[in-house]
Amino acid sequence: MNGQSDPAPQRRGNGIVLDETAKRIIEVLQEDGRRSYAAIGKAVGLSEAAVRQRVQRLLESGVVQVVGVTDPMMLGFHRQAMIGVRTDGDLNTAADSISEIPGVEYVVITAGSFDLLVEVVAENDARLLEILAAMRAVDSVASTETFLYLKLRKQTYAWGTR
Repeated sequence: MNGQSDPAPQRRGNGIVLDETAKRIIEVLQEDGRRSYAAIGKAVGLSEAAVRQRVQRLLESGVVQVVGVTDPMMLGFHRQAMIGVRTDGDLNTAADSISEIPGVEYVVITAGSFDLLVEVVAENDARLLEILAAMRAVDSVASTETFLYLKLRKQTYAWGTR
């Protein structure tokens, strides 16, 4: 031990306190979300039971989500797009309405040229057109601009913790 104590746990905007052990657990899960509680415990210096409890709290609080990330193309979804949306009304209402449309996978309120960025995964062009029509039917949507994905070059979820 170097005589220095661990930095104080940080309170997040959601009220969750993450100490250095919780951060390390998150980083281990980002490396391999299938790693066993025993293996995580070995990496962070906790028992399997303690890791299980901590991971459960992280899941319940929404800090962590453990999912299988797929390649949509390999599952029959041949059209992916990012859609920039300009609105003339309440951003939260528009974001909530668009979020409910099947095929919409990601919605973020932004600053800049677009009010919202919406990621869409569709089986084909016909389904993409249906999704666009549903988005444009939302009352406060003024315009959309579609950016078709031609090839995915990088997608990671291992940005660590701060």
